[in-house]
Amino acid sequence: MIILAIEIPLGIYIALNMPKKGFWASLCLVLMSLPLLIPWNVVGTIWQIFGRVDIGLLGYTLDKIGVSYNYTQDFFAAWITLIVMDVWHWTSLVALLAYAGLQSIPDAYYQAAKIDQASRWNVFRYIELPKMTGVLMIAILLRFMDSFMIYTEPFVVTGGGPGNATTFLSIDLVKMAMGQFDLGPAAAFSIMYFLVILLISWVFYTVMTNLDKRDGV
Repeated sequence: MIILAIEIPLGIYIALNMPKKGFWASLCLVLMSLPLLIPWNVVGTIWQIFGRVDIGLLGYTLDKIGVSYNYTQDFFAAWITLIVMDVWHWTSLVALLAYAGLQSIPDAYYQAAKIDQASRWNVFRYIELPKMTGVLMIAILLRFMDSFMIYTEPFVVTGGGPGNATTFLSIDLVKMAMGQFDLGPAAAFSIMYFLVILLISWVFYTVMTNLDKRDGV
């Protein structure tokens, strides 16, 4: 939920400030797509090295300016590292979806708002946000599912540590099945895991369907 509270507003802000057409629009779209092309295990490896105090740019810089930072020993630093890593990796998805919703708005809407001397906030609230609602619901659904099933990145960066500070349900499930070889409890756990995700996905699908019906009326 923390990453959703960061990525959704940040993605909307980026989409609103991206160029609408021309060379710079194409360049921004390419740059925003780059983090999404990096495999999950590579993302974890990048941030594992990036955050190291001895050779990592982030860890070394923070250490030199006097900030205590060690994601392998401090649970707060480990959580901050994972949150920043996920925001860097997946905010682009939200921004691209929001940008697609903005591109579907006809210019006549903005012209009418300009004639009515609508403020920037009113344009966003009554024109842009309603047009982005559908794609934002998709973004929230995808990001929630990904964050709920996150495994590779935290496993590579922290291994679930320090202690069990970053041991997510997916990591705990793998440890139960592969480490302890408790296949029965692990199977039951995975089924419950699946049912929770399925229920939440159904709720999101129902909400999006009702929104489409409302907009079609």
